[in-house]
Amino acid sequence: MNGLLFIKALLLGFSVSAPVGPIGLLCIQRTLSRGKAAGFLTGFGAVTANLIYASIAALGLSVVSAFLVEQEIYLRIFGSLFLFYVGIKTLLKAPANHAAQIQGEALLSMYLSTFVLMITNPATILNFVAMFSGLGINPENGSGAETAALISGVFFGASLWWAILSIAVSLFRKKVTPHLAFINKMAGGIIILLGLLAIIR
Repeated sequence: MNGLLFIKALLLGFSVSAPVGPIGLLCIQRTLSRGKAAGFLTGFGAVTANLIYASIAALGLSVVSAFLVEQEIYLRIFGSLFLFYVGIKTLLKAPANHAAQIQGEALLSMYLSTFVLMITNPATILNFVAMFSGLGINPENGSGAETAALISGVFFGASLWWAILSIAVSLFRKKVTPHLAFINKMAGGIIILLGLLAIIR
């Protein structure tokens, strides 16, 4: 039973991460300019935020969930402004002439940037609650083992998507490198637009 629950949660984590939005664009752009590790760490920041919210939903922490949802407007404003900032940085980023060794500080920055973008959307908790219900999962009635299977499944499913994306994009890296300036501008412009739309909304 727990094995089946884990597979369901893994597929859920994978499918939640798969739609290409601002974080997907950042993962692609950073993989092309800095390599697989940069792309995966970019996605893993989102994985961590999703893991936190999936855990809150799975553990039935209604008090924490209610508090975060009540603060949603402030968190979303901050997240939208931060998305706009990330878009500008991406737009203005000069393409590297060769692959440089990425320092730990740079990798941490890539991880934290997408973690902040995802953690400022507390409505994700409600999305996980709805998706768990859609799969016929009721975390409140589950055992500790079932909850662990649910949370770990979401984690590994989401991580699998970002690993696949970063590896797949890196295969085309050499061919795309001459066009990095255009890619940076296009990705940055789209992220800025998404940030502006989020601010307006």
